[in-house]
Amino acid sequence: MTKPRLHAQSISDHNKSTQDQSRKPYLFQAVPRFWHSLWLGKPPNPLLLLLSMLTALIMVIPILYVIVQGAQAEGERWVQLWDSRLPALLWNTISLTTVVTTGAILIGVTLAFLVVRTDLPGRKWWRLITALPLMIPPYVGAMAYIMIFGPTGWMRDWFGSSPLPIYSFWGVTLVMTMFTYPYVYLIAASSLGRLNANLEEAALSCGQRYRHVFLKVVLPLLRPAIGAGAILVSLYVLSDFGAISMLRYTTFTAAIYYQMGSFDRMSAAMLSVVLIAITLVFLWMEARTRKHIRYSQQNGTYRRPLTIPLGRWKPLALAFVIFISVIGVFLPLVVLIYWSHQGWQMGALDSSFWEYAVNSLVVSGISALLSILFAMPLVYLKARSPSSITSLLHKIVYSGYALPGVIVSLGIVFVFNQYLPFLYGTIALLITAYVMRFLPQATQAGEAAISLVSPRLDEAAQSLGHSPWQSLLKVTLPLMMPGVLAGAAFVFVSSMKELPATLLLRPAGYDTLSVRVWIQASEGMYHLAAPAALLLILVSILPMRWILNRY
Repeated sequence: MTKPRLHAQSISDHNKSTQDQSRKPYLFQAVPRFWHSLWLGKPPNPLLLLLSMLTALIMVIPILYVIVQGAQAEGERWVQLWDSRLPALLWNTISLTTVVTTGAILIGVTLAFLVVRTDLPGRKWWRLITALPLMIPPYVGAMAYIMIFGPTGWMRDWFGSSPLPIYSFWGVTLVMTMFTYPYVYLIAASSLGRLNANLEEAALSCGQRYRHVFLKVVLPLLRPAIGAGAILVSLYVLSDFGAISMLRYTTFTAAIYYQMGSFDRMSAAMLSVVLIAITLVFLWMEARTRKHIRYSQQNGTYRRPLTIPLGRWKPLALAFVIFISVIGVFLPLVVLIYWSHQGWQMGALDSSFWEYAVNSLVVSGISALLSILFAMPLVYLKARSPSSITSLLHKIVYSGYALPGVIVSLGIVFVFNQYLPFLYGTIALLITAYVMRFLPQATQAGEAAISLVSPRLDEAAQSLGHSPWQSLLKVTLPLMMPGVLAGAAFVFVSSMKELPATLLLRPAGYDTLSVRVWIQASEGMYHLAAPAALLLILVSILPMRWILNRY
């Protein structure tokens, strides 16, 4: 009787081992299948994925470090901060952001409609002129307005007093509105130029007057464009330091900078946490307004938008466009050209000036090059291997652009001081901040460029024996080169104009053009500040042409 039992036991052991062997291959097969399905059948090159993840990690660590540092503050410090400074900072920041954004929407949408959709005289030229304030950094515009409306400005010399108290809430509002409305204007103008005339004609055929058609048909179709421009304006106002500090107005960004200047990093981190929360609230509000909006139009029935005759309103419309152009373009340029001429006669273009220019060119050029190198794996990964992972990586990368530069700088100070002290006090911090702040610009330009390159070209190259890296370098990248160069130009110009990160992170004695503009204008030495400011504007011409061609 023992033999059958032993035989049955051996059969059972054999069946068990067979099941284990059958399970083992299944598990090994399930993981690749899951990985393949996660990438929608197009898994990425491992090296590309690793580089993209490292880029996202570099972008997110400093910001998380700021949040952690601020959250670790004791409750008593939060209570003290609320009792002393927080209510005033909240009011100053939110009220300024709200008023400037509203003003930018009103001016931007009105200009876009007049220039794109009406028979305004010379509208081709006005389309260029009204976009030019985007080339002028707000702190440069603030300097020009101080020269005109300040206590010792031109208005006081000519009329005995200035009609505008420039060092006030409304002075700051005017400056910030005039140099941020192009964000709304350009996006709204692009959308207005692509609207289908059939929609408006259908409403007009029902007996509606055009002002009702504009309010009930055109304006709702512009809501996504207006929202996109408005969030750009809001984020810029929240992050601005130069113009606000020149005009002696204190917001969260200025307060964080001053706390860093007094080496109170804990208070700076606490204020940064609040500013991050405000930024997230504005982003949430903008996303909520677009949540249930779904507008589309059929290309097959598309007709060019109507040109609306202004009739008796033409002189008033032309006067409005001229007024905005004079305030936002001609006055600042005239002031800067005048003081640059004075500075040239007084020897302002000396060796120090060219040293500042070289410093700006070096750090901005390196930042532009690194941004392109970091952006290419992300762009290629998103275009050729879309998944939830690539979406998450892109959101992380874009966080540096959404948050103020002073917060990014604070996080970099924390990380480098704690873990990389040998690099502290070098231009490495400055370059890191520029890459974190403006990498999304290179990414956006790269995405636009790779969208024009067919994936079949990559597949053809790989079918001939090329690796994904070889197909990227030899096929895709050469075809993307115009867009890549445009992204590099954007990063370069933005780095040249960046002020708060440069003030906080530059090595001792390493000044750039933006820093000298701020320092010399703050000290009233306009003949020294104006040439550097004018040079910054001239450098912005190249990306400005790209923007106008795109929109």
